[in-house]
Amino acid sequence: MTSLTFLGATGQVTGSCYLLETGSKRILLDCGLFQGSKETEKQNAAAFPFDPAGIDAVVLSHSHLDHCGRLPKLLKDGFKGAVFLTEASFPLLELMLMDAAHLQLRDTEWENKRRERAGKSLLEPLYSVADVEALLTLRKPVAYGVETPLFPGLSVSFHEAGHILGSSIVRLRIQDNDKTKTLVFSGDLGNAHSPLLRDPSVLTEADVLLLESTYGDRDHKPLENTLQELREALTEAANTGGNVIIPAFAVGRTQDLIYWLGKLQRQGGVPQQQIYLDSPMAISASNIYAENVHLFNIDDPEFTKVAPGGWQAWLTGLIYSKTAEESMAVNRITGGAIIIAGSGMCTGGRIRHHLKYNLWRHNAHIIIAGFQAEGTLGRAIVDGKKSRLKILGAEVNVAAKVHTLGALSAHADQSQLLQWAHHFKAPNPRLYLVHGEKAATLSLQTCFKRTGWEAHIPCVGEKIII
Repeated sequence: MTSLTFLGATGQVTGSCYLLETGSKRILLDCGLFQGSKETEKQNAAAFPFDPAGIDAVVLSHSHLDHCGRLPKLLKDGFKGAVFLTEASFPLLELMLMDAAHLQLRDTEWENKRRERAGKSLLEPLYSVADVEALLTLRKPVAYGVETPLFPGLSVSFHEAGHILGSSIVRLRIQDNDKTKTLVFSGDLGNAHSPLLRDPSVLTEADVLLLESTYGDRDHKPLENTLQELREALTEAANTGGNVIIPAFAVGRTQDLIYWLGKLQRQGGVPQQQIYLDSPMAISASNIYAENVHLFNIDDPEFTKVAPGGWQAWLTGLIYSKTAEESMAVNRITGGAIIIAGSGMCTGGRIRHHLKYNLWRHNAHIIIAGFQAEGTLGRAIVDGKKSRLKILGAEVNVAAKVHTLGALSAHADQSQLLQWAHHFKAPNPRLYLVHGEKAATLSLQTCFKRTGWEAHIPCVGEKIII
């Protein structure tokens, strides 16, 4: 008997984790961090609802932290198996997890100083750099489209998801009682308007389908409308002398933004002379992207001509801000610059400093170019329900103009999700909607129901038989 248990990204976007049990083997699909409110993030420190030492392998869809961020904790708690992932995810996983470990250490040290003064018990980081280093030795890279045995009777293949570099749709083939069952996990499906990566691969056969639903309740704005809004925001900021602040995920969103800014710049749509990429991780990720241009889907002759020269050759005025001192110098710029920094949901990193110094300025512009989970600072800015926000211990007035550019999202929208899923041949697979907030999954469920396809919304801990 083969079963699947839903353990994360169930009723919410983050914490992707699913347990497959077949025969004597136990395999995890993803092992991601829970991100959002403090209450949500408390789940990260909780014990796993299974014995990590009993997990034989992990199959990783991609290297965003909400899919991979608890892997070092899994190892710390006893996991000794292999981690199967795509070739391009191999270097990105190291980048993401090392950064996460350093941030956790810093944040824990900061919190413990406060706790020590208050006479409270001290905290430990979720995992250490040593845990990450040990986890990285377990990586097993697999090329796209190659059927790879995990164990007797169980194989995996990865297919292009178009979300970030190395992202994949996971297909598992399971031999069970002389029958072969196919489980397909969409991972995070990319937006068809992504300027760099290929569109998600089309799969047509499955017995069980796990489908993400991040944007299951809406379609993105038309791309040209979004690019025009970006042009207008840049022009308005230049005319009024304000800065443009862009929170961006280091992997994926940053590289797309640099591409579009370079494209607009060639059309005369970027008046700013200084464009700061204030994120060491995003700079490193951009270098990894540049080493994998063979995975791009670009026929833009202007881009391919300058690609060997790197991102700074494509976007004139792009300045890499690596050190803390360089970042603090950017904080002192009162206007005329574009500042791209992480984290993408404003939950940490250098973006909080830039928001602290700019959100209260009437001539500043905040450009939100990605999904903001419930409970995050980015979501509070998008919702606009508060006139003041607490950032780095300070009350900050919200006076800047906020723009939400949905078409730049790296996730498929409702129509794209439906279109991709309907490539599966009849009879329809058993469909489970994951990786979405309640409103999004309910809306997408209704859309499928209209086409005669019953979509299930699982609960945390729910187990199904495949």
